[in-house]
Amino acid sequence: MKDLADKCRLAAVQASPVVLDKNQTIDKAVDLIMEAGKNGADIIVFPECFIPCYPRGFSYGYIVGSRTMEGREDWKRYYDNSVIVPSEDTDVIAQAAKEAGAYVVMGLTERDAVNCTLYCTVAFFGPDGSYLGKHRKMKPTGSERLIWGEGDVSTLIAVDTPWGPMGSLICWENYMPLARVALYEKGISLYIAPTADNREDWQTTMKHIALESRTFVVSCNMYATKDMYPQDLNYIHELENLPDRFCPGGTCVIDPFGKYVAEPLWDQEGIVYADLNMNKVPLSRMDFDPTGHYSRPDSLELVIHDRSK
Repeated sequence: MKDLADKCRLAAVQASPVVLDKNQTIDKAVDLIMEAGKNGADIIVFPECFIPCYPRGFSYGYIVGSRTMEGREDWKRYYDNSVIVPSEDTDVIAQAAKEAGAYVVMGLTERDAVNCTLYCTVAFFGPDGSYLGKHRKMKPTGSERLIWGEGDVSTLIAVDTPWGPMGSLICWENYMPLARVALYEKGISLYIAPTADNREDWQTTMKHIALESRTFVVSCNMYATKDMYPQDLNYIHELENLPDRFCPGGTCVIDPFGKYVAEPLWDQEGIVYADLNMNKVPLSRMDFDPTGHYSRPDSLELVIHDRSK
């Protein structure tokens, strides 16, 4: 591993989107990036699908064997407020990253530039204002598959930073053992896990991954209540049986020894700051280096089909 810069200030943004309003949510993201930059953040992370929102609670009229026009209209509203990557929309985020002097990891729903398929995506931006690439969720979970297409491993990227390579898996992709190993093999020291999962079980998962990967793990979730949703949606009634606060957060940062650097934030918006001692990465790997001396490539081999499909 190359030498790492010793100190990194990380900001994980637990915020609420302006639901189903791409432009206002981007404006809010820019304000939050500026705030984190003024507080010395080197890396700024946003939740899964911050733009335009994680569509919790909606079926979009999908029933096995049938659909509805009302559901299609709700889905089209989500489509209209999704983001082509890269585009003028992402240029705004890139410029904010430059002004803040920080790397930005943005969760968003991506609209394909050629067809009408949507993807659950994380986009990376550099402190010089450059677009550095994206990762598309490879396996949407459950009924998410009715909303998002599947990405492929060609977008399982690692972004070089002064603190080592940084990579991301989104929400329950983090339960895919082979996907984790593929990311570890890129030599990452910063593991970014945007999510919509606020269970206590998720915290256990994040601690395990920190111990397994010997990286700093950043779990970033949003704070969301159902009254944030526009009331004129055709299927707004589907939220009636959900709790008012259906995503209380849980954003946290964990070190390579599985210990919290920043405890989970609950029941509010906020920016979680964590000052990372990057020396902990090599220190933690003295006795366990998952793709180094503790691997057995003579006995176990992971084959990665890294061509775009």
